Amino acid sequence: MATAKTPQSVADLPTRYLTPEDIAALFEVPLETVYHWRKQRTGPPGFRAGRHVRYDPVAVQAWVARQSELDAAA
Repeated sequence: MATAKTPQSVADLPTRYLTPEDIAALFEVPLETVYHWRKQRTGPPGFRAGRHVRYDPVAVQAWVARQSELDAAA
């Protein structure tokens, strides 16, 4: 019997830096969408650690809060 996967809440983010795959899973979007957001600078702010992109969970939470405020104001 398959169980439905419950989306992770932004409030429940781990304390480690997040990978693009983590962001895609969190928002239930394709990985390509996460890379597109980064290229267009429209998604959560990421940074490079060598060749790898990482996301600070605190910055992701702040980005979600800003998006919620913008959506509420529209």
